[in-house]
Parts: sequence; structure tokens; C-alpha cells
Amino acid sequence: MKRNLQHVTLAFGVLALVACVTNPYTERSQLLLVSEAEEAKMGAQAYEEILKEKKITLARDPRAVEPVKRIAARIIEAAKHSKYAESARQFEWEVRVIKDDTMMNAFALPGGKIAVYTGIFPVAKNDDGLAAIMGHEVVHALARHGAERMSQGQLAQAGLTVADLLIGAHTANSTTAKLAMAALGLGVNVGILLPFGRSHESEADYVGLLLAAQAGYDPREAVHVWERMGQLTKGQPPEFLSTHPSHGTRITQLQEWMPEALTLYRPRPGERAADLPALTPQ
Repeated sequence: MKRNLQHVTLAFGVLALVACVTNPYTERSQLLLVSEAEEAKMGAQAYEEILKEKKITLARDPRAVEPVKRIAARIIEAAKHSKYAESARQFEWEVRVIKDDTMMNAFALPGGKIAVYTGIFPVAKNDDGLAAIMGHEVVHALARHGAERMSQGQLAQAGLTVADLLIGAHTANSTTAKLAMAALGLGVNVGILLPFGRSHESEADYVGLLLAAQAGYDPREAVHVWERMGQLTKGQPPEFLSTHPSHGTRITQLQEWMPEALTLYRPRPGERAADLPALTPQ
């Protein structure tokens, strides 16, 4: 049994080393056990399933659809000239607006499938704010955060399986073994997987800010987006128990990254950020 465990541990160690890549913006090491093709296929399937849900209504009003598609086009174009250029040019981009004024949400799935809910408009407020939000979501897809979460989960599960075998082999009392595994599982979740999720959010905030600025949108509006989000959402869990940084943490980080973003920002002559609430469908 000991030899089998050693073989399993060695196999996962080698696999982890081979599957590691470096994020081109943050130089953070990423474990990716899922291929880009497989990830894009899962993204397309998930997107289709979401849009087919009975409660989903696609927005038709041009006051909602036009700004989303226009901003998406500029963010995508910026991405095609970014450090994610290769992936951005390979993605089959698709943008939809979902009419749901109660849902403050937007997402971008692997392969370039984007959806924006009309409920995010009051948070975004204007074109610059929506660009910050969409830039953030697009980076999740380009940086392959979904595949990374899956890979980390697979590795964590394998580690827990090995630990379970070891604890079972050295602990005669089954109750003690179960308690030990429960404590270990909690430690993995709070100590590894949740911070791992927070690092993704911060990375998407950072690179998304740069993409929005590169696309010609004022990055300073990103700070106001999170100020408004803080006013509109209450009861956030403690940061150490959440996959997302607190609103205050995000604002502080955005302010730290702002000088870099402003070096990329070139406002388009005569352009003024349109007010999104006025564009929300009646």
C-alpha cells in the first residue's frame, strides 16, 4: 500500500510540474490540467444551457443591446493586442444581453461567450463603468481561471484521497479518522481553494482595468463601480470565507494599479461616457 501511495503522489507531482504555466501579466504560476479545446467546449455548452433556461429573456431593446455590444467589441479588440492576443484571436466571441433588472451580473465563459444582465446597469452607470465590468469578466476567460479552478480542485481531491488512505491506515478508530478528514477538508477549502478564487478575482480586476483603459475607457470609473456595488449589496461574508475580495480590498487594489492603467488610457476625441440607466429597457 505504501508503494502505491508513493506512486500516486509522484505521478501527481510530475503532472503538476508539467501542467504549470505562468500568467503573462502577473507572473503567477497556474496549474492547468484541462486543455483549451476542452475548456472552450464546456464554455459553449454552458452558455447554450444558460440561454435556453425558461426564465431567461434576451434583451431586444437597442438602448440596452447597443452599448454592451459596442463596449464588448472594443474590449475584445484590445484583448487581441494584449498579452492574451493568441487566445483572444482564437476565441469565437459571442455577446448577449439578458433582460433581468434584478440580476446584477455579467460573465464571460471560456471560448469567448459573454452575457450581461440589465440589472448590472445601475452599478456600471455609464460606458466606462460597464467597460471595467466587462474587462474583468473577459479576463476570467482569457486567463483560463475556470480551467485553473477545475485543475486545483482535481489536485486537492487527489490529495484528500491519499490523506484518507494514510489516515485510515494509521487510525484504528473510524470516528477519529472521519473527524481528521473533515478538519483537513475544511483546511483545504479555507486555506487553499478560497484564497485561490480571490487571487483570480484580483487578477481579473487588474488586467481588466488595463484592457478597459487600452480600449479607450476611463479606468478611474472602476473605483466608483465598486463603491456603488458596496452601497447596493449588503451582508458580504468575511473575506477569508469568500471567493471574492471585499469591496474595500478591491477599491484599494484598483487605486494602486491606477497609475499603470492611466498610462494606457487614450480617450477618443469628442467621446463622452453615455449614462447606462437611461438605456435600461422600459
